[in-house]
Amino acid sequence: MTPARDPIRFIREHTALRPVPHAPEIVLHVADEATALWQKTEDELEAIGLPPPFWAFAWAGGQALARYILDHPETVAGRHVVDFASGSGLVAIAAAKAGAVHVTASDLDPFALHAIPLNAAANGVESRITAVGTDLIGTDAESVLAADVFYERDLGAAVGSWLGDLHRQGRTVLIGDPGRSYLPRERLIAVATYEVPVTRDLEDAEIKKSSVWRFA
Repeated sequence: MTPARDPIRFIREHTALRPVPHAPEIVLHVADEATALWQKTEDELEAIGLPPPFWAFAWAGGQALARYILDHPETVAGRHVVDFASGSGLVAIAAAKAGAVHVTASDLDPFALHAIPLNAAANGVESRITAVGTDLIGTDAESVLAADVFYERDLGAAVGSWLGDLHRQGRTVLIGDPGRSYLPRERLIAVATYEVPVTRDLEDAEIKKSSVWRFA
């Protein structure tokens, strides 16, 4: 089956619903790291019509940020929240569970836009999460959550500039990140740090120290 023809069926057939290791209150449709599909090269994925399946894993920064939100619901309760580069929807789901009025979960991957509502429904918060395929960099928002987005130079610079501007305007900005290459550490303060279980194939470790950051 070509994934693009029926992405929901593809997601269901190639993932399993499992608790998130560091936020077990949440379940996600995630890939088995031993499944051959997730070992394919980008060329092989492109040939079958599947972008790199970032939405199929619970990344370290997202797990840390989700844990923080669940433990500190006052950060999002009663607010309209943006989960930028949402992927699986993990952080958006945590925000909805913590009492956000509504969460806009943005991602440019069309498969993520199918995975997010599937995962939201599995956690009973589908009515409070909307998945959008819009590039939100530069837009205004009451609260923005962003996890695992500082892995590429140009993207990191653009996101850092946008989130920094929002912070200066008095908006709430929280970042989940294990210290990736383009995280602007010099502008940030860590508010919490966790030892997060991760997939070795993704992070070259079974435990990844990951922090939640805010702008200084």
